[in-house]
Amino acid sequence: MTHPATPTGPTITAFETSPDRGQGLARDMRVRWALEELGQAYQVRLLSFREMKAPAHLALHPFGQIPTYEEGDLVLFETGAIVLHLAERHPGLLPLGAPARARAIAWMFAALNTIEPPILELVTARLLEADRPWSAARLPLVEARIHDRLRPLAVRLGDADWLDGDFSVGDLMMASVLLRLRASGLLDAHPILSRYVTRAETRPAYRRAFDAQLAVFRAAPR
Repeated sequence: MTHPATPTGPTITAFETSPDRGQGLARDMRVRWALEELGQAYQVRLLSFREMKAPAHLALHPFGQIPTYEEGDLVLFETGAIVLHLAERHPGLLPLGAPARARAIAWMFAALNTIEPPILELVTARLLEADRPWSAARLPLVEARIHDRLRPLAVRLGDADWLDGDFSVGDLMMASVLLRLRASGLLDAHPILSRYVTRAETRPAYRRAFDAQLAVFRAAPR
């Protein structure tokens, strides 16, 4: 499948049938969003779960996941690496000044390394471990760890629109991570962060990326 705007640009991979049912939670969404923010054309190659574990894709991503990024001789995997590469190559997601630029990258890593791990743990606890005898006792501990991360984040954001001045790669990644919490209801306990995510979702580039990913789910055979 090709991104509808143009047939040129790098190629990213995405689920042929996304487990999130088009909710914008699959990790190719983060790359799509970055490309849309930067005004870059791109193509999408859709993969089945079987194709993700085939030798051709494992040559691009050793763990058989999505997304991957191909541009000429360059092949990347891991969304953080891909989005950072795009932000460094094209203007729009990193500030011009060196200190602000470094802080934006720091927030990006904070999203992936500090905020996301307990959120993914919650997904595991609710979806994959719900039938374990210790699940009921463990779940409140996982939720508490998430709130322990969200409280200082909300304090730091305060009444600002974005984490450090203008919208940056740090906000793109942080909002993408926080979106995973919406269905759980845990984000509602932090109104500052809930409003922050809503601001991110209303950006035209986000809407274009979301609609493109949703279109893939709607077109997938049932």
